[in-house]
Amino acid sequence: MKHHVLLLLALLAPAAIAPAKETAAKLPAASERFGSLAKAEEPSFRRHVVPLMSRLGCSGRECHGAFSGQGGFQLSLFGYDFEKDHKAITQDDNGGEAEVRVNAKEPLESLILTKGAMLTKHKGKERFKKDSWEYNLLAKWIQGGAKLDVEQTGDFDRLEVLPKEIVFNKPGEVVQLKVLAHWKDGTIEDVTQITRFRSNDDSVSAVSDTGKVENKGKGDTHVVAFYDNGVLPIPTMLAMSEFTAGKYPKVPTRTKVDELVVAKLRKAGIVPSEVCTDAEFLRRVHLDLTATPPTPHEVRAFLADKSPDKRAKKIDELMKTPGYAGWWTTLLCDFTGNNRQQLNTGGDLQLNDRFSRQWYDWIYKRVAENTPYDQLVAGIVLAKGRTRPDQNYEDYVKEMVGYFRKEDRTDFTERADMPYFWQRNNVRKAEEKSLAFAHTFLGVRIECAQCHKHPFDQWTQTDFKQFQAFFEPVSYGSTKKPGDDLSYGELTRAIQKEAGYEGKNDKNREKYRRILAERLREGKLVPIQEVYVRPPEKPRKLSEKEIEQKKKRDPNFNGRVITPKILGGEEVMLNEFPDPRKPLMEWLRGKDNPYFAASFVNRTWAAYFGRGIVEPADDMNLANPPSNRELMDYLAQGFVKSGFNIQWLHREILNSDTYQRSWKTTPSNALDEKNFSHALIRRLPAEVVFDSIAMATASTANFTKIAADLENRAIGPNASISGKARGGDNYTLGIFGKPARNMNCDCERTADPTLLQTIYTRNDPSFLQLVDSAKRDGSGWIDELRRAASPESSKNAAAKLEKYRKSRANLTEQRARREKDRLLAEKDRQKLEAQMREMDELIVRAQAELAGVPQAGKLDFDRAIEEVFFRTVSRPPTKDEFAKARQDLDAASDKVTGVRELLWAMLNTREFMVNH
Repeated sequence: MKHHVLLLLALLAPAAIAPAKETAAKLPAASERFGSLAKAEEPSFRRHVVPLMSRLGCSGRECHGAFSGQGGFQLSLFGYDFEKDHKAITQDDNGGEAEVRVNAKEPLESLILTKGAMLTKHKGKERFKKDSWEYNLLAKWIQGGAKLDVEQTGDFDRLEVLPKEIVFNKPGEVVQLKVLAHWKDGTIEDVTQITRFRSNDDSVSAVSDTGKVENKGKGDTHVVAFYDNGVLPIPTMLAMSEFTAGKYPKVPTRTKVDELVVAKLRKAGIVPSEVCTDAEFLRRVHLDLTATPPTPHEVRAFLADKSPDKRAKKIDELMKTPGYAGWWTTLLCDFTGNNRQQLNTGGDLQLNDRFSRQWYDWIYKRVAENTPYDQLVAGIVLAKGRTRPDQNYEDYVKEMVGYFRKEDRTDFTERADMPYFWQRNNVRKAEEKSLAFAHTFLGVRIECAQCHKHPFDQWTQTDFKQFQAFFEPVSYGSTKKPGDDLSYGELTRAIQKEAGYEGKNDKNREKYRRILAERLREGKLVPIQEVYVRPPEKPRKLSEKEIEQKKKRDPNFNGRVITPKILGGEEVMLNEFPDPRKPLMEWLRGKDNPYFAASFVNRTWAAYFGRGIVEPADDMNLANPPSNRELMDYLAQGFVKSGFNIQWLHREILNSDTYQRSWKTTPSNALDEKNFSHALIRRLPAEVVFDSIAMATASTANFTKIAADLENRAIGPNASISGKARGGDNYTLGIFGKPARNMNCDCERTADPTLLQTIYTRNDPSFLQLVDSAKRDGSGWIDELRRAASPESSKNAAAKLEKYRKSRANLTEQRARREKDRLLAEKDRQKLEAQMREMDELIVRAQAELAGVPQAGKLDFDRAIEEVFFRTVSRPPTKDEFAKARQDLDAASDKVTGVRELLWAMLNTREFMVNH
């Protein structure tokens, strides 16, 4: 046990594996070794034949690497399955043609030579010349017996590419790469000519099949080398300006983040923008950190504050607000897939909404308390239905019912774990669980490896199946364990009998559901399914019949027992772990884990900058390296050293000049979108748009109230549940890009502008209702102005307050009288209490209205113009803007209508809809 835990903690990504001792001389390039057929040595199938066929395109997706192959000849995509490919090339399994693909009697008549050299008809056209080194390499392998030598070659260690970085001096310059393969037996070989290459941006650097890199324009990108299981990116760049090295201007670097960003900018010849204004910073950090615009009062106070550390103080202040916890809970619910429609409640208990709410609340509590990220994740990854090893099914149900009963309800957020991640309809199968786990906690997309080798990473189909094996025992449903006197099935049948319910289509189904709901409210036992882990089974040898049956269901089944293996790590003997997720969690927490900390750092960075250090933010593959490796390493390692302190990460990023830079560009950084030399103008997320509109149109009293009242906000728990009036509506949030949380892809959340968004803010009835009166109860700012402009406003407000107070007193007296006479039924009590709560809200609003009413005729419309700008774009108007607004007010039918038109116009500006 101890051995395996230590092994897990020592796991390294392939890029971090220590190089093998170089005990052998470097073997020369393929063209030298196979230039002459007569003198050529015998090549290796794994080291030479497979990589060559991959580089020639034979095993590419357009040719024989396609799902169904070409012309009856199928190879594994990019040549990852050596046994399968050897069999396809050498054995007769296609009506005789394979017999001559490799012709042992007449090697030079082999089809892989004659077709490849176009000596016979070939749809794939000519791949190499007759008597070329490529031709000789394949011919020599066939002459040597076409051996499969995977075991003899040993394990691949790593790739080395020289130069390690290319900094071009001028456009059109060409640099030749040299690729060395290091094998664990100490062999080092020049494999440049049998390596595949790809450029991540051909407009900056193009790369030939032979590894010649040519600069095509200013900027930076990566060229990627692929050989065997090695994937290695090489950074290339041509400076954007003459400002490099000694010519680079002095740029302050207040933080380590700034130091690392500016170091890359200096090399790339990019001069960063100045730091943004206080008004820009305040709006930006409010929207990014809390999804909440600052109030007009906050803007005025911040702009007047002369303290040198006011920005750092503001960041700390905002991390204590409900908006901070609500927004980052919303994002974590995105990543973890909190979707009420996908939540499997089992049977006829309809608890989807409540499960989803509990999911949100559980994460919210931990974000608000700054629980370390690894602990938060452990509470999800290791979660099971039963919270104690000795808990029987009846006690489990009692605990679960306690979270839903009406009286004396238990607080779900106090649970150590949250099992709902594992009980979604879209993660029923082990392969679906492995995909969800990799996306959520590693920021890795491994879908491709389900069927073939990942085109841009090291993962093969075998790697995927070995990783998937961790999740095979994790289930959601019903199980009976030793010590269970009651089971899910027994409890279900007992209650069904009580309801007279006999099956799905029985007329008594609704009665059965009502009984379940009533029992739940009363805290009685109801059948609830659970997340559980099946105990490990001893592997057994399958019979020939069982193997045939499995092959029918899965053509790729090879009959071998699959040993679980961590991505990029070692195999794990699961019989030593009662829960296979435990070694996975230990691996996540390991300081050398290449994904866990980095993926959260990258997603957090992407939330603040509009793009990740790795982009897309959830596609951390070897061929998609960070735009600034040193920056990523610093933040990921610092995050781990901080104890996975989420607020440390926020402060580290937000306090940097890099985050606080202006969106206004310099001549050298106008085209830069990935080196963080200036702020990118970003479309606001859907929830932020919705809440910002609600706050901009709310009355003075309600502006602050909305910010703190998450129950009625789009970043609150109710938006995740129903998407109805409380917390936004599905239509509005949908058109502005709120994710449905159905897929393992951060791309579900979109920020692209659309015509529907424009139509909504121009003339959608629900939007216009907000502008005119915020809500139908007349609690909007424009209503407030209309009342204030009326000579009778003060008198009306006082009369309204008095009316509400009398109604409240009458309700209190009525309840007391009926309780005394014992005439108050529970149903009537609830109705009275609801009326009393409603009246209390009306009294509070009336008090706020009365307090906000100025003396008749004293309404300051100049201040109202300023207020519109503070409410929408969080800054005062410029002189020109103010003058134009005043002209519009003077031309309006009345000045309040003029303010209303100004508010509508500002809500339709690009400045309001973006964060800059």
